[in-house]
Amino acid sequence: MKAFLIELFADYRTQIVFLHVVSAVVWVGGMIAMKFAAHPAFMSIESPLHRLERISQALKRLFIIVSPFVIILIITAVIMSVGLGFRAAAVDANGNVIDAYAMHIYNLVHVKEVIWMIMSANLALMILLRNKAQKLLDKGDSAGAKKSLGLIGNYMVPLNIILGLVAIYLGVTLRNAY
Repeated sequence: MKAFLIELFADYRTQIVFLHVVSAVVWVGGMIAMKFAAHPAFMSIESPLHRLERISQALKRLFIIVSPFVIILIITAVIMSVGLGFRAAAVDANGNVIDAYAMHIYNLVHVKEVIWMIMSANLALMILLRNKAQKLLDKGDSAGAKKSLGLIGNYMVPLNIILGLVAIYLGVTLRNAY
């Protein structure tokens, strides 16, 4: 499998990096647009019920759009981490560090991977909360729906925006590491 990933990256380096970067841009950019453009516009809707319905619909669309990009991002991250040989440059076959700088870079790869995984788990939870909010709206429980949607908008989306920007920064750092 390792040899396959190395060869795949060697043959399609530009396309894999492009898909990875576009996926990060769509995911993080979508959340930024939702938080700082769409959400303020939703707040101008006078009816609280209609506001919640529109927010729920917009989140559903956002999650449908970003979900395939999240999968692409994770797949391309694995291909790049193996294909670029971060581990091979940092440690020998016995796991002994052979280059301190390469080990530092290898550790940054893991930090970035952990960030994307936390973001993915947070996204999955957001999807569940949005679906719960929609069910509550369908039952006429706007207070319960507001609570669920509030968690998404006030805490979960901002967390993913911050983590996403950190991961993008780390990606730039890794790209310029050698």
